[in-house]
Amino acid sequence: QVQLVESGGGLVQAGGSLRLSCAASGRTFSIYVMGWFRQAPGKEREFVAAIHWNGRNTDYADSVKGRFTISRDNAKNTVYLQMNSLKPEDTAVYYCAADRTILIHTTTLAYDYWGQGTQVTVSS
Repeated sequence: QVQLVESGGGLVQAGGSLRLSCAASGRTFSIYVMGWFRQAPGKEREFVAAIHWNGRNTDYADSVKGRFTISRDNAKNTVYLQMNSLKPEDTAVYYCAADRTILIHTTTLAYDYWGQGTQVTVSS
């Protein structure tokens, strides 16, 4: 089993920045890809970004390209999501997820483990 714990959410004004963290523990050697998803009220959970454990392969949703950056620190088993130029439409609960397959996927069904989520609210 793998446990994921997110932190770093909060309230920020439009144009501001936040950095989310996701700490993984347990059988982390089984994980190849870490991802971030988000879910706004009344909407489906959507892909935000993902990174392969090698650190060289990443993927982003079009809506966050150029504003968000995903990174990881293998020594700390932690993945980060740096969010800049935040917009009110970025408001959502952000979830960290882990995938045991080698390829980067953008669908929720591909991910095996999930964190509890952290709220991000962007005011206009």
